[in-house]
Formats: sequence, structure tokens, C-alpha cells
Amino acid sequence: MTGLPDPGASRAVLIGTAAYRHLHALPAVEANLADLRTELCDATVWGLPRQHCAVVADPQHAAAMLDPVRQAGEEATDTLLVYFAGHGMRDAESADLYLALGGSRENAGYTAVAYQHVRAELRASRARRKIVVLDCCFSGRAAKTLAGERGALAAQAAVDGAYVITASSRDRMALAPDGERYTAFTGELLTLLREGIQDGPELLDLDTVFQVLEKRLRGKNRPLPQRAQENGVGRLRLVRNKARAARRAPAGPVLAADVRASMVAAGLGLARMLRAAGRGRDALPVLRLALQERVPDGEGSLLAVQLELADILAETGQSGEAIEVLESAFQQAHKIYGPEALLVCRRLADLLQESGNHIQACEVLKHALDLAENGIRAQP
Repeated sequence: MTGLPDPGASRAVLIGTAAYRHLHALPAVEANLADLRTELCDATVWGLPRQHCAVVADPQHAAAMLDPVRQAGEEATDTLLVYFAGHGMRDAESADLYLALGGSRENAGYTAVAYQHVRAELRASRARRKIVVLDCCFSGRAAKTLAGERGALAAQAAVDGAYVITASSRDRMALAPDGERYTAFTGELLTLLREGIQDGPELLDLDTVFQVLEKRLRGKNRPLPQRAQENGVGRLRLVRNKARAARRAPAGPVLAADVRASMVAAGLGLARMLRAAGRGRDALPVLRLALQERVPDGEGSLLAVQLELADILAETGQSGEAIEVLESAFQQAHKIYGPEALLVCRRLADLLQESGNHIQACEVLKHALDLAENGIRAQP
């Protein structure tokens, strides 16, 4: 027993919309999805199998967003985690929360997905515990919708063990800072997962995660998260604390692929720490070493490393090598669909355009569109 939710009986659905036709784009959402999946699937964090962590990038209609939630809800018997990043909306005629789609329009709730439909899928799920993380504007309305006043969660949603964490209060905007890789809330969440909590317990429960996120966001004068819970599910220990030096066992079953994936994740985490400390050049050999690992049936697992390496190379004036790294990643992106593949295409197209290769940049962007369309059609 690990003390964590059983990865084999749990599911996660990570939903995010980065590109919009009528609202401003949120490019950080792509990185949110890709890197959050990496952390949840890391055997030293939770150890969720990749096939149990569905990524829904840029859904264009309600079914594309909700069908994966329904499927995960039917499969999960232990814990179901649903995450959304993108624009949150208020309908002109109500105070309800709506989750924006690619074609959503401001003050037109009927062009988005009402949060109450997500709530309905949570209620229908067989999972014993449900966790909702909403990184969007007005997301506090979801906490109100689930919890209501006087703890009316059970009456309104008829689910046991629901826990909601939102990036902002019911009337405040969430934050996607310009020039930052992630949105403000998810960036802090990822830092917590990667670095852990000094002097914290070996296993981190939901209440501890929330309290630390609130403290760190308050210290940066950023929108404060909200929460709603029922039946004491806040005590659910969800992830390992990486700040603890002693780790008696990884969170999931120890397989060769898990060990390799953990080595890649450790290298990526170290490189990001060096980069954050202004030592990008020192991170280059770490990332190159991580790229030597190969994880069977997991071509997408190294894309995050290639993206990080390409970013540092471009920042240090080595654009030619950065393009070579992304072109190698692009060959993998031909085979898989996911936020990592779309992010590779976008970064490669940007570098090609900057170097004057406009035709090649257009071809890469066309491939990204094909990936997105194929991914939408592949949704159940």
C-alpha cells in the first residue's frame, strides 16, 4: 500500500483551451496540460498510468469536452480528477459558470459548456472520490455551485467525497501572466508537485496542497484560490512530497519503463531549477542526458525535454540547434496527438519563421491543425 489513491483504479481528465476565435488566446494552457500530465504520471509523484490520464486540448464542442469525463467517470472506482484551464465565462442572464470552447463568445453562455454538465458527470461517476481543479476566470462559481450555502453539496450534486479547487473567487479574473510559461495558478501547482513542501509530510493531502497554493499566491499578490469539499475528502493524500529526502518507494508499480520515465522527469526537473536560477547553460547537458533515455510505447514522454532544450538553445542564441531538436520532436509528433505534440509544432513554426523559412513554418502549422482535427474526431 502506498497510502495514495490506486493509480490502476483512478483516472484524470485534463481539459484546456488555448486557441479562441472570439476571445484572446491563452498559449500557456498548452504547457499547463503537457506538464501537468507529466507530473501526475511521474512514478515519484502519483504514478498514474499515461493511458489513465486523458488530455483534451482545444475542444470545439460540448461532447468533445464532456465525453472523456464521462468515460473516465465510468472507468474510475477510486479517484477521479478533472482539470480545466481556459476562459471561464458568465452568462448575461445568470450567475452560473461556463467553460469556454474555441468558438465561445463573451456573454453568450450557450456557446460554451455549462459547469453544471461537468457536475452531472461527477455525480454519475462510480469513483469514491472526485477532485475538480478549475484554472479559469470566475471559477469560484463552481465551488458555490457544488457547495452552495450551509454545505448543500450532497443535496445539489448527490456525490460523496467531492473536492473543488478553483483559481479565483466567484467574481474575480484568473491570471495568465504575459511571458510566463504557465498560468499563475497552474504554475504554482506544478512548482509544488516538482519541488514539494519543505518540512511537509511524506504524502500531501488536498487541504495541504490548497493551503500552500493560497499562501504562495497571496505572497505574489495574485488571485487567491477557493475550495469546497464534502465528507472530509480534503484529508485525501494525493501525491508524494518531493522535498522529503527519504523516499521508501515510488508511488506506482516499479517497472523498467517507470524507472526510465522517472529518470527523464528528474532530469527535466533539475534542468528547470537551473534555468530558473539563471543557469540555463548548465541545464543543457542535463537535458541532453535525459534525451538518451527511451521509454517503450511512450514516444510523447520525451517531448517536454526536447521543448525545454529547444527553449534554452534559442535563448542562448543557438537557434539552428534548437530547430534541429524540434525537428526531431516533430517526427514524433507525426505519430501522437496531445498538447506536447501541438506545442512542438507551434514552437518549431515560430523558430522557422524567425529564421526566414516561412514555407516550412506554414507546413508545420498545417500539420498542427491536422493533429488537432484528428484528435477531435478520435474523441469517444
